[in-house]
Amino acid sequence: MKTVVVIPALNEEPAIADVVGAVPQDLVDEIIVADNGSTDGTAKQAAAAGARVVQATRRGYGAACLAGARASQDADIIVFLDGDRSDDPAELSTVLQPVANDRADLVIGSRLEGRLEKGAMPLHGRVGNRLMVLLLNLLYGVAITDIGSFRAIRTRALFALEMEQMTYGWPVEMVVKAARRGLRIQSVPIRYRRRIGKSKVTGTLKGTLLASYYMFMVTMKYLWKK
Repeated sequence: MKTVVVIPALNEEPAIADVVGAVPQDLVDEIIVADNGSTDGTAKQAAAAGARVVQATRRGYGAACLAGARASQDADIIVFLDGDRSDDPAELSTVLQPVANDRADLVIGSRLEGRLEKGAMPLHGRVGNRLMVLLLNLLYGVAITDIGSFRAIRTRALFALEMEQMTYGWPVEMVVKAARRGLRIQSVPIRYRRRIGKSKVTGTLKGTLLASYYMFMVTMKYLWKK
């Protein structure tokens, strides 16, 4: 069973080499960094650390994830994690194993249920996350505790979802479409650390508002869509 790690990255030069280097080599076959138009040395550092770098020419978190996934189509399982060191690659086994052992089709690492390092997630991020999770659980009948970036999914299942959200809505779209298809979705507790650098979402008011808007709109959009 081939497993590929996809790391979407935008200007993560200070952290990306450490993230790539920390991925357990005995659990994965390849590490792909989807560079989303970085203007620093992200791509160079990632390649030097042993990753295959692909360019995601369209800006957006979802666009970078999709570019990495398309470069991984021969994999059986794709694991997504962030490149700013907030997601701990040492937790990869926890996220991967339920899918690898055929107990789940989509696994989401839960920061809120696991070990949240002090300062890793601001209060407005925690509150917004819990509200969104509550809404998803109520409307789609899932039982998740987070909508974080560290997740594993079967490659065939991912492409069957026909992902459309190329910006902030990608993580929620994956959940709602997986739920509508009856896929087995789990949350597992993980360690979540303070990121290196400023968050592009919760680190600014604009990013927080945009992410909240897209996540809510995506949740409602697919509720009655055929």
